[in-house]
Amino acid sequence: MSRAEPWKVPQGGLPVSVWTIVVAAGRGERFGSDKQAADLGGRPVVSRSVATSLEASDGVVVVVAPERLVAAEALVAGPDGEATAVTLVAGGATRAASVRAGLVAVPDDAEVVLVHDGARPLATAALFARVVAAVRAGADAVVPGVPVADSLRAVDGGVVDRDGVLAVQTPQGFPADRLRAAHAAGTDASDDATLVEAVGGTVVVVDGEPANLKITRPVDLALATASLGSADDGSGSDD
Repeated sequence: MSRAEPWKVPQGGLPVSVWTIVVAAGRGERFGSDKQAADLGGRPVVSRSVATSLEASDGVVVVVAPERLVAAEALVAGPDGEATAVTLVAGGATRAASVRAGLVAVPDDAEVVLVHDGARPLATAALFARVVAAVRAGADAVVPGVPVADSLRAVDGGVVDRDGVLAVQTPQGFPADRLRAAHAAGTDASDDATLVEAVGGTVVVVDGEPANLKITRPVDLALATASLGSADDGSGSDD
């Protein structure tokens, strides 16, 4: 895994077709209910993830649990309930299977595919742009990463140097053909960059965002709500 220099969105040149797969098929067991439908600043969590994905992409595919397909239509609507250019598909038993289901709905002529967790509603359009720019610059797989603040130990009790690790976020980005090839074997992994790396691809890291937390437990929703409020009232800090 190599670290990228700060990227800018390339100016000029031919446009590329960018599609985003928003993965929202989890059961929410640690959250205790459907976290994708949880209210975050007056909108469902997944609705915020979809809105930013739409801003950054030519098309968005949202993958949900099969039994939530009908309910999800309201969740991915715009802030005023208006219809959006989103394709809903049923997910699989694992995260990788859900991404593969989403890939089926991505047009063959898409050149860049981003994969984003529906439970990361605070990722910004600037982060999406950094990931796309790194893919356009030639990366096989791009992941946002942030430094780890906590002290770390391995399961055997040994100390892990936190300076040598990063916490990986989404959206992750790929040339479409690379991602399709990585999923062709039907194997599973914790994220898509790992699948691309397993078939010989190189993973590049761009700067992630500390506020881009993943909502897993109720406390995460409380933190996201506080972060959103700070951003809205202009009292946020870069510290």
